[in-house]
Amino acid sequence: MKLIGLTGGIGSGKSTIARRLAEHGAHVIDADQVAREVVEPGSTALAQLVKLFGVDILTEDGSLNRGALGDIVFTDAEALRKLNAIVHPAVRERTALLISQAPQDSIVVYDVPLLVESDNSYTFDAIVVASAPEHVRVERLMEHRGMLESEALARIQSQATEEERLRLANHVIDTSGDLLHTYNQVDALWQELTKVE
Repeated sequence: MKLIGLTGGIGSGKSTIARRLAEHGAHVIDADQVAREVVEPGSTALAQLVKLFGVDILTEDGSLNRGALGDIVFTDAEALRKLNAIVHPAVRERTALLISQAPQDSIVVYDVPLLVESDNSYTFDAIVVASAPEHVRVERLMEHRGMLESEALARIQSQATEEERLRLANHVIDTSGDLLHTYNQVDALWQELTKVE
């Protein structure tokens, strides 16, 4: 098994790379999806969050109201630290389980936006960074997510810098061109990853 870390800032085209790798046969684990799963109704992590922040963080059906929780933690560094202390261990445990369940001869791609910012204990065989200039990412966020330019810039600037991500990279996929340009790079990467040594 090879474990590949895939990261990139918001609007960098990381999801496009993950989809293409999955089309080639990679076993993709999406960190955002795992983070949603560990706080589903009935989970230990959600119960801990309710105990800490109160029932106002729940919707009427008992699921997590992300907006309400975000309103609390993004203006309070200590509250954010407490949230992360609950959610991050649950995500690590679930991710380790998913990795262990992947076929032993597979290439597992851990798609994690905050690879630089988070405390990862994984030993990656390679780290792939999706890279595009800031102005391209801003345009994408405005077009695809309906953000204002100021919102897009704020989201980009709240994450690690491009330089911090590139320092970790074994492979960089430049997503600033068209889709074919990105696919050609991903296809070449797949050839390299599957090369018999």
